[in-house]
Amino acid sequence: MRTPRQVFEHALELLLAKDMDGFAGLWAEQGVLEFPFAAPGAPTRLAGRAAVHEYVRDYPSILDIRSFPEVRVHETADPEVLVAEFEAEGVVVRSGRPYRLRYAAVLTIRDGEIHTYRDYWSPAAVAELLDGAVSLPAVSRD
Repeated sequence: MRTPRQVFEHALELLLAKDMDGFAGLWAEQGVLEFPFAAPGAPTRLAGRAAVHEYVRDYPSILDIRSFPEVRVHETADPEVLVAEFEAEGVVVRSGRPYRLRYAAVLTIRDGEIHTYRDYWSPAAVAELLDGAVSLPAVSRD
């Protein structure tokens, strides 16, 4: 079974491979993805693997993530919890503009599955990169 760090590192590999089924499959059946800094009107909490899958399924048609030039993983006193700071780099598919954004995440990973993933990113920075849209699924259905 993968350690929490290995699960997180595998999640990044799946994003680079544009394997959204595999990425969402890392969540526990009732796992939660939270966006504490979500813009008004954007989702703040997705409950369950199916909801996470629905949210990320079109991600590669919006952002072509090509690398994670900086990744720092901080293990905590709780072996199931880790804090990750990372930067994603790529291209906004629709416009061809470069994409570079910093993230921080707090994950609880138990038995090789993500139970909670709190994703801290800047809605203002995403809106600027995506020409005003802050909800990735909303962008994918335009």
